[in-house]
Amino acid sequence: MATLGHTFPFYAGPKPTFPMDTTLASIIMIFLTALATFIVILPGIRGKTRLFWLLRVVTSLFIGAAILAVNFSSEWSVGQVSTNTSYKAFSSEWISADIGLQVGLGGVNITLTGTPVQQLNETINYNEEFTWRLGENYAEEYAKALEKGLPDPVLYLAEKFTPRSPCGLYRQYRLAGHYTSAMLWVAFLCWLLANVMLSMPVLVYGGYMLLATGIFQLLALLFFSMATSLTSPCPLHLGASVLHTHHGPAFWITLTTGLLCVLLGLAMAVAHRMQPHRLKAFFNQSVDEDPMLEWSPEEGGLLSPRYRSMADSPGSQDIPLSEASSTKAYCKEAHPKDPDCAL
Repeated sequence: MATLGHTFPFYAGPKPTFPMDTTLASIIMIFLTALATFIVILPGIRGKTRLFWLLRVVTSLFIGAAILAVNFSSEWSVGQVSTNTSYKAFSSEWISADIGLQVGLGGVNITLTGTPVQQLNETINYNEEFTWRLGENYAEEYAKALEKGLPDPVLYLAEKFTPRSPCGLYRQYRLAGHYTSAMLWVAFLCWLLANVMLSMPVLVYGGYMLLATGIFQLLALLFFSMATSLTSPCPLHLGASVLHTHHGPAFWITLTTGLLCVLLGLAMAVAHRMQPHRLKAFFNQSVDEDPMLEWSPEEGGLLSPRYRSMADSPGSQDIPLSEASSTKAYCKEAHPKDPDCAL
């Protein structure tokens, strides 16, 4: 066994793992780069506008990053247990390990970490992913895992999510993942439209799109909760212990972000009705940009400008007409004795 690198014959060793999901790491890096860019240009903004501008940027970037991150996260439903269990097939060896299960919108992630990590003359640290996204075949990935000879706890949990498993977890979580992901993509689109409208003099519609962003996130949570509760929980026995799952960080982050968007959207709608001038000041927009236009909150800002009437114009309304003087001069030349022309 020592000549084979302290591993069981015919079994592949554990793969090196990145400490964080690469997709989530990429999303976080992109939004952090955008935030750093905005912070660099922050000193060029003067007065209270700087604080308002920073608050808007940080809030908007947080909402967008949260929507994208939870869409690719594998922690919508999580569970972990510490137990003594068999290690691999055709072996009577038992190990003490922490076993984790993370269920996402596109698949499951199973971790197996020995306590301690070094047992049976090898390193017990596995992190395996099985996906059911469009274009992926979960059954084929499970068959490859059998061929690789992964540890028994990993194969046991992965088998519970196969299409032929009597637990029905595959259909349950796959359906929930598809509908939840669709709602989150719609929410992300609404977030993009909200940012575009909030940078224009149509703040109320930007608030409506922000409200729609929160509503679609809450709908995503509703679809996930309903789909995952259609069937009774499937017991997951690992040694003498049972692994129980519960809502993970991605679920609660989506709930928090959705409620935040709903509250911000409602606040903007109320401010647009009650204090439109303060709302425009917060977004660094002035109502005095064009003196010939008067904006009405009920009419949608610049989308339907209402022009001032002649009576409301600040200037003088007396406009001399040259045509009257020309007619009087012609009358005097043509009819000098006419009393009407003399007037």
